[in-house]
Amino acid sequence: MKRTLLLIGTNIAVMLVLGIAASLLGVNRYLTANGLNLGTLLAFAGLMGFGGAFISLLMSKTMAKWSTGARVIENPANQTERWLVDTVARLAKRAGLAMPEVAIYEGDANAFATGPSRNNALVAVSSGLLYNMNEREVEAVLAHEISHVANGDMVTLTLIQGVVNTFVVFLSRVVAYFVDGFLRKDGEESHGPGIAYTITAIVCDILFGILASMIVMYFSRQREFRADAGARQLLGTPQPMIEALQRLGGLHPEPLPQNMASSGIAGGVSSLFASHPSMEERIAALQGRS
Repeated sequence: MKRTLLLIGTNIAVMLVLGIAASLLGVNRYLTANGLNLGTLLAFAGLMGFGGAFISLLMSKTMAKWSTGARVIENPANQTERWLVDTVARLAKRAGLAMPEVAIYEGDANAFATGPSRNNALVAVSSGLLYNMNEREVEAVLAHEISHVANGDMVTLTLIQGVVNTFVVFLSRVVAYFVDGFLRKDGEESHGPGIAYTITAIVCDILFGILASMIVMYFSRQREFRADAGARQLLGTPQPMIEALQRLGGLHPEPLPQNMASSGIAGGVSSLFASHPSMEERIAALQGRS
């Protein structure tokens, strides 16, 4: 409950900050007496779309720790933690990265990487993954996550999210403006947008948001294939990654919180809204059968 409240509070704070910024910049005044100012609306949409995405990116490590309860390993307390830190360090060096933070959280088998940049990242694994997989398989999972960091996937997905968010905000308000104008009675004097504008904007935000999610999840699935290939390159062979995926497929990994779903090693079933391809597709790609 505490984690949920923190996430809700953070999202509200982000929206308040963006709202204040929009007001100070004047880009929230896109509805004028002369109609819709498309240039100002585009600036408003860009601020809301990219602003929210980049604030989330900058806060990604903190949000990940909050949402999963991850504990960063500062001084390894046992042999497992020492092996985990040493393995991440070795893989990061091989990938040409600065040492990421390494964390453990309680939960079923899964892992994720996040952070605002390649050299300011967090790699976290669950206790279930450590307890249910051997070192060779865990190393493959870590190589996959390090590949996400090396590929700059967090920043790339943030940019994609920013673009689609901008179009959602822009198009929703354009459609709402024309629907509101269409529903006004002939000769009715306009004193600003009516209730039809507000309702239409909300409905379009939801509908366009669903379509935008499909686009973002498509790119998320593609980056999973690249991270699997990166793990193969870091380890010099695809077999450990194949074995790890086969093991994960049999463990039915616990889903990560929604804000972290696209960062994990394992996802749900393959669909337009899945952040990860199916295990079968990923294994086939590693085996060169796709």
